[in-house]
Amino acid sequence: MEISAAGRLEVRITTADVGKRVSVRSLIEHGPPGERFTDTVGVLTSWDNGVLRITRKNGESVRVSESSLVAGKVIPSAPARRRGPAASYEELARVSARAWRPVESERLGEWELRAAEGFTRRANSVLPLGDPGVPLDDALTAVRAWYAARGLPAYAQTATGAEGTQEPLCAELERRGWVREVTAELWVGPLAPVADLGGEPSGVVLSREADGAWLARYRRKGVSEVALRVLGSGPSVWFATVPGDGADAPAAIGRCVVDGRWAGFAAVEVDPARRRRGLATAVMAALARRALDEGASAAWLQVEDDNAGARALYDRMGFAAHHAYHHYRAPESSAPAGDGAP
Repeated sequence: MEISAAGRLEVRITTADVGKRVSVRSLIEHGPPGERFTDTVGVLTSWDNGVLRITRKNGESVRVSESSLVAGKVIPSAPARRRGPAASYEELARVSARAWRPVESERLGEWELRAAEGFTRRANSVLPLGDPGVPLDDALTAVRAWYAARGLPAYAQTATGAEGTQEPLCAELERRGWVREVTAELWVGPLAPVADLGGEPSGVVLSREADGAWLARYRRKGVSEVALRVLGSGPSVWFATVPGDGADAPAAIGRCVVDGRWAGFAAVEVDPARRRRGLATAVMAALARRALDEGASAAWLQVEDDNAGARALYDRMGFAAHHAYHHYRAPESSAPAGDGAP
């Protein structure tokens, strides 16, 4: 907090600081006994009619009454990450988008509308990077019409928590009634340490295609031809399988997309009866070694907030959160009837 020479806390932010990252302290009106203040850190996304709206790193929007402010200041646009390769949000957004391509897409200015018959929100949402070329309300109307014409709910994929992310856009979507349904995080880490974790290659089979055995372990059952096209999309795609016993589904699977310096991991799944035996690590290590052979040096993956086991595993592997990403559904759009995965 800002403290004056006289030792008093001061509010050193104004409405001109909307769009900047701030830290504020405010009074708690009805808090627990002994707690008078609360601190909020995030992007100041609006300051209207005596109310500040601050969007935190995880996408949560906090309303703070101007009259309750005790102190406030502008702080650096993004905190330093604990570890991991340096990368901008835009670079990672484009890399992750190339690793999970829709079957149909269309440009709206610099935005990309994506559709794949409802298979995952990532392949069926608008990616709003840059300027749509028209006012925001007109852009959102066009987005809703485009998805309605395909019998799909309108989703927008946004991000918070890093330099260049979209806290102001998130606030504008919420102001217009769009609902945040899913939040996950994109984590990054060095690739070579992942390759070293599995020891000598053993039992992991790599393939360019998701065959029947691989799909038997994949958690999204009844995969359609459209889903297979999405799974197989990307600059250089590899599928890993650890065979099971006899006619059983594989013990473990994984997917990796190599794109320049980046290797993106996904669909790392293990038979519940065989967990905690190092199979997920073996799968990722085998894929990492292949990605290193193709020239990659950095890794990324996506993990949902409530997947504590995966988060602990990736932390041990050297990954760290880069930013949070969200899927906002347009008001009066029905949720997908099929696969609701991010």
